[in-house]
Amino acid sequence: METITRKKLLLWAFSGITLVVASVVAFPELVQAQKPIRIGATMSETGVLATQGVPARNGYLLFQKHINEKGGLFGRKIEFLIYDDKSDPKAAINLYEKLITEDKVDAVMGPYGSTHTEAVAPVTEKHRMVHISPLAATTSIWEKGRRYIFMVLPPAELFLAGLIDIGARNGLKTVAIIEEDSLFPKAAGKGAVELAKKKGMVVVLHETYAKGTKDFSTLLAKIKAAKTDVFGMAASSLGDFIVVARQMKEQDVNVKIFGNSGAVVEFQQELGKTAEFAYGLSAWEPSLPNPGIKEFVKSYQTEFKKDPSFHAAGAYGSCQIFMEAARRAGSLDSERLREELLKLKIKTIFSDYAVDERGYQTANKGLFIQWQDSEKVVVWPDELATAKPRFPTPPWSHR
Repeated sequence: METITRKKLLLWAFSGITLVVASVVAFPELVQAQKPIRIGATMSETGVLATQGVPARNGYLLFQKHINEKGGLFGRKIEFLIYDDKSDPKAAINLYEKLITEDKVDAVMGPYGSTHTEAVAPVTEKHRMVHISPLAATTSIWEKGRRYIFMVLPPAELFLAGLIDIGARNGLKTVAIIEEDSLFPKAAGKGAVELAKKKGMVVVLHETYAKGTKDFSTLLAKIKAAKTDVFGMAASSLGDFIVVARQMKEQDVNVKIFGNSGAVVEFQQELGKTAEFAYGLSAWEPSLPNPGIKEFVKSYQTEFKKDPSFHAAGAYGSCQIFMEAARRAGSLDSERLREELLKLKIKTIFSDYAVDERGYQTANKGLFIQWQDSEKVVVWPDELATAKPRFPTPPWSHR
């Protein structure tokens, strides 16, 4: 048998390396297929917005698990890189810049809320990165000529529409609206006031309060003195809704209906019976007839040991939109993705999706729920309602 010489070994090794290099040059997709598609985002995992941000992050991660179980996208796994922006929009700006320029992610998804989305939009626009926003609803974000941002939620101006409509249909005449001094709540409050006026109702109070307010007694005294029928509240922080409900009871402020711009289970968990009869905007509920919704809820409960909020469903549904646009485009190229997203019409586990030329949502109108027997039930719109409103709200002394 011929002895293998050192020279021959070196020759074979060199030939092998040459073949590998040639394959990489000629067929880069072979190497690319092994690398995951990395999607960057921030979420408010800590800070005042964590109640909303954590389930939204979970929605992203659950979608990652599900899509990878089905083979990923373009034969590649997807991998989310999510930073905690600590509920600070300035931190989110820096983190999106890092995701794009240093981490060199293949795509991005949006953060939680209108304030953060407005903050990071200039970054994603500058880098021409498609930015599907799962949980921002303020119209002004889409009125600045931006090309790459797409809306999923119903517009902020509609977040209290259910409350106003229920009040008007039950013959109520006077409306009070308070709103946190922040981008989304101010838009939601303004929309409610305009809708109430269109319906012939009298707005007896419309005031903005400072972020971090803990004592609402002065505002509640005004609402009580005005003999208000409908009391609506718009805020980004769940804590504000809880504080106001408690202080309404303490000060014996009675209205025919009270509702807020964000119905989450923590509201009822914190308040117990005090939450009964209160209304709230929910962009999503498990009772909706959307495809895949039962499987999503069950999987979320298994993975995170709790029920999903609309924030989780919004994040998951936004991923479905992104993946369908990418599938149709056959690419992650921003221009091709943008073209598909502008013409896409789809029903996700979250909602109907369709946008106008601005990327502004035209299909999703939202839901209004009421807390009945410690459970959320959909009471508006009629075609999606699972129960009738318990109207009017009885005075505190009769509960």
